[in-house]
Amino acid sequence: MKKTFLALALLGVIGTFSGSASAQSSVTIYGIVDTGIAIENGGSAGSVSKLTSGIGSGSRLGFKGTEDLGGGLSAFFLLESGINVDTGSSGQGGLMFGRQAYLGIKGDFGTLTAGRQYTPEYLTLAFADPFGTGFAGDAANIMPNSGTGASRMDNTLKYVTPSFDGLTGELAYGFGETAGDTSASRQLGAAIAYTSGPFAVRLGYHNRNNDTATLKNTEDGKTTLLAATYDFGVAKAHLAYGINKGLNSSPLRNTANPFGSLVAPTASTDSTDFLVGVTVPFGSNKILASYIRKDDKTVKNQDTSQLAVAYLYSLSKRTDLYAAYAKIDNKNGAGYTVGSAIEAGSGDKALHLGVRHSF
Repeated sequence: MKKTFLALALLGVIGTFSGSASAQSSVTIYGIVDTGIAIENGGSAGSVSKLTSGIGSGSRLGFKGTEDLGGGLSAFFLLESGINVDTGSSGQGGLMFGRQAYLGIKGDFGTLTAGRQYTPEYLTLAFADPFGTGFAGDAANIMPNSGTGASRMDNTLKYVTPSFDGLTGELAYGFGETAGDTSASRQLGAAIAYTSGPFAVRLGYHNRNNDTATLKNTEDGKTTLLAATYDFGVAKAHLAYGINKGLNSSPLRNTANPFGSLVAPTASTDSTDFLVGVTVPFGSNKILASYIRKDDKTVKNQDTSQLAVAYLYSLSKRTDLYAAYAKIDNKNGAGYTVGSAIEAGSGDKALHLGVRHSF
């Protein structure tokens, strides 16, 4: 009888410690599966119709976890892999965790992370864009999303401050890792944001050193973006203004001369961007719309503009249907194309129809 009682007591103690441990640390598996039909027109190769992946949001499989270290301190990680649902292949050029991969520490001082991460300037663009840098209306069709991996920086240390009455700051440094040259290929990013009720504003900056081990004394690419939103309840207004200076400050998404020009288009090294947009939710429905204009200030004067609209219908909290259309108007041989969350696109017009599920 005593042995039975002791055994039951021991099991109770073990159960108590196990519950405590599981409450202090956790790992979550999550993801998005997004697939649909894209119809692209206006490119020199003619109309393209395809079943594709990641139209509104890049399809992904992710793992994230956190551990309570005590004293208000916690450790956490995130590993996120891109997936091309139409073929089953890996995204981001086949990288195992090409979307994001980082480890961090969080406390009263703020958050410090190390690894492959989004740039502060890209997060400003995603904040400004009614389309969330996805669908046919993706602002990144025209506006720069920084980073050497598009919106991401490798080998990056990032610090985010705690919130001070709605005010936060963000600073990121991406090591260039070039032997004998600490500045070559390095990247710098920063942002400051303020939120008060329905109003939010964010200023993002990115500086990219274009030097390599063999190419020296190039001009840095510098991008500055100011964005604001105001939620009226029945609709949310979006505004953004960007200034881009230097090589790779505003690179083309499609660099394969998509319109068959005798002289292939080149990316602007001096331009400004303007975005105005709106999000209108009603019941299970949502309408997105935006207008973007790029003013190319180089001698080529390759201005461009994009008009886009989308309709989303929520079947549930996790699944929605969507239809999106965008048209780009290129001037003087500009080469901007209508893409999506993960594709550059092949022409100046595109229609997207699809379904997106998150888990």
